[in-house]
Order: sequence, then structure tokens, then C-alpha cells
Amino acid sequence: MEFRAQTRFVRVSPQKARLVLDLIKGRRVEDALNTLAFTKKRVAAKVEKLVRSAVENANYLSSEKNIDVDLDNLYVKHAVANDGPRMKRIRPAPMGRAFRYVRRIAHIEIALAERGKNGAADLATVVGEE
Repeated sequence: MEFRAQTRFVRVSPQKARLVLDLIKGRRVEDALNTLAFTKKRVAAKVEKLVRSAVENANYLSSEKNIDVDLDNLYVKHAVANDGPRMKRIRPAPMGRAFRYVRRIAHIEIALAERGKNGAADLATVVGEE
């Protein structure tokens, strides 16, 4: 089962958010939180809050819907930063001119999943291998 969390309209460019998300893809939740705590990027704090929200979503679903979820076996299955709306701004330039520039906004989504008992349940398998 997959446990999701998303945040929208984060004032960071999606490219910068992807740098942080690439650090945690495929890692266990505990390792991902430790990595985010010591990452110097500004968006790391927002991503850490998002990962904690996804863990709480998993905890809530396990208690409310009686789904057996081992929180220690969760890992970051999917982490993506998409474009949001762009804010167009104008900067004064010499001789009465104006330069246009764009402030970018990101929508960040994270999905957690539970690894199997042997740690390879959600990994791809090679055809013909037993």
C-alpha cells in the first residue's frame, strides 16, 4: 500500500526541490529524515515536514482502517517536484527600461510504501530468474 502527502505552492523552483528529493528517493524513512536534517538547502525543511506528514498518514490509516503497517519498514517510493504557476515580475533597468523575470513555484509530492519481509517485495525482478 502507498501512503501519500503533497504540498502545493512552495516558493522554490522545482529544479532546486528535485536536488533534495533525489537525495531521499529509495531510502528508508529514518535515513531520509536524517539526510534532510543535515542538508543545507532551504527546501529541505519543507520536504522533511512533508515526509513526516506522509508517515503520520500511514500511522493514521493503520489505526483507523486496521491496515497492518510496520512504520519501520517504510521507504520513499516516489518523490517528485512539479511546476506550479509562475509569478511574472519586472525589474528596473537602465535608461527607463524594464527587465522581466519569473519567480517559480513548485508542487511537491511524496509517496511512501512498505518493503516486504525480505526487503525485495517492491523491487523489479528479472524474467527467468527464480
